[in-house]
Amino acid sequence: MSNTTRLDLDEVAPYEYDLVVIGAGINGAAIAREAALQGTRTLLIDKGDFGGGTSSWSSRLMHGGLRYLEFMEFALVHESLRDREALFDIASHLVKPLPFVVPLYGHNHKPGWMMRVGMAMYDALSWNKSVPRHRRLNKKAMAVELGGLDTSSLAGGLHYYDGQVEFAERLVVENVLDAARHGATVRNHTQAIALTTQGSTVTGVELLDVTTGRSATVRATVVVNAAGPWVDDVLVGSAPSISRLIGGTKGTHAVVGPFPGAPTCAVYYEARSDNRAVLVIPWRGHFLIGTTDDRFDGDLDTVAATQDEIDYILAETNELIPGAGLTRESVVMTYAGVRPLPFQADGDTRAISRSHDIVDHDELEGLISVVGGKLTPHLSLAEETLTMVYRKMKRPKPTFCARTTPLPGAGPDPARGLRSAADDLGLSEHLVDRLVAVYGSRVDELLELTRTEPELAEVVGHGRGAFLAAEVMLAIREEYAVTLADILHRRIMIGIEPGAQDGAAEAVGRILEQHAGWSTDHVARDLRENREYVKRLTSCTRHTVASELEAQASYSTTSS
Repeated sequence: MSNTTRLDLDEVAPYEYDLVVIGAGINGAAIAREAALQGTRTLLIDKGDFGGGTSSWSSRLMHGGLRYLEFMEFALVHESLRDREALFDIASHLVKPLPFVVPLYGHNHKPGWMMRVGMAMYDALSWNKSVPRHRRLNKKAMAVELGGLDTSSLAGGLHYYDGQVEFAERLVVENVLDAARHGATVRNHTQAIALTTQGSTVTGVELLDVTTGRSATVRATVVVNAAGPWVDDVLVGSAPSISRLIGGTKGTHAVVGPFPGAPTCAVYYEARSDNRAVLVIPWRGHFLIGTTDDRFDGDLDTVAATQDEIDYILAETNELIPGAGLTRESVVMTYAGVRPLPFQADGDTRAISRSHDIVDHDELEGLISVVGGKLTPHLSLAEETLTMVYRKMKRPKPTFCARTTPLPGAGPDPARGLRSAADDLGLSEHLVDRLVAVYGSRVDELLELTRTEPELAEVVGHGRGAFLAAEVMLAIREEYAVTLADILHRRIMIGIEPGAQDGAAEAVGRILEQHAGWSTDHVARDLRENREYVKRLTSCTRHTVASELEAQASYSTTSS
């Protein structure tokens, strides 16, 4: 059963699935994709949007985890580096090499010789990589490479490569699209409200359509709970005897514009105040700075940055780059997420293992939970999870193929057709660059829409906030977007383009009303919900969302 459009809940329910995957972050999406590639009858669900949870709030890196070597997690580093290399190939439009520099300061809790040994091990664990090996930088070379850094107690540095995924949300979406193209059924905004059981065996999942309130029950041979920080929430009620699995820590990031002394590569820095890792990462013409690592027991659905966290990030960046002069007014966006780490009652959060654990529940046959799991090694996690799934289904372990199968947008030369049509469509260089970065070779699908429906060739907005009307319709018709926020923040990616949010929601709403048949009330409701979402991204910034509120209020008034 191959699906190119989102099925109603009544259409989903009659089928008996081999596998139901709960949670469509990067790990759940990767599990569903690998399963679908094997011909397994799979249903993937998420109570929110695909990639709308923890996967959206990382440092947007595809990395081996250099610091994990300190805690002897060699297997995690190796599999992460192996998966990073595969992603350079199968997701070449989304995952790209990124240079890093580690400054070697006297205040670092790891001495320079230890970092050099660690870097040599990093190279050895990725012996077949396509990026250059690390190289040492003396003080003179550091002054040339990164002239804005503080030079007091600076002994030199190390230069190496890892990977960056600017749009982690799109990586999740493309995994979902590929899963669906290979036969999986996928449903976002669909909550698993209970596991159905017969004795001590899981038989399926009771589902709730979050947007309509309708419910249905599906049958399944195996259920994989890949809900990230929400893993325990899925188990509550259905499996009360299972001990707590997740003890997440909160990671907060700040986004700032260009500043004096800003680096041209990513910088991995040990904070002076507590020796935590601080990353300053070039991102979309801005800089992504983070992160924190504190225990979190609050509301997972409304987690947001605090001013204290942002002050910590800014202070440490100003220590690293004395001329930066970053203040609260420098921040254009913030975000925070909760890592789904294994529960550990106390101790240093940095020492909590970052390796994933695939839990086979003895209490309920047919139930598997995924604890932990990072953005980079999702290919390995999917293979390990499905090995257990097939064992439960009494099937032989297959030859996995996701790591050698390109994602939908990874075709050759994605920009050629778009650039040749740019003049006719009136596309700016900024817009062309974003379309290629977001869709890869799937820009051909956008161009086809503009040819068959010329009204969708409209360019909306300006500068970094410009987009094609065709993007909105592609999101609805082919990418399972359900809400206006899905479109803005996880399909066309304007919602997270720093400084481009103002008026974008209103413009998307107009297109949905004109071309998708959404009612004025529907659009107004989604605008209100998007406003609350944007508040989380701007609550600790100079941007008070006043202009966004004003635009949305104006839209609601004029439309009625």
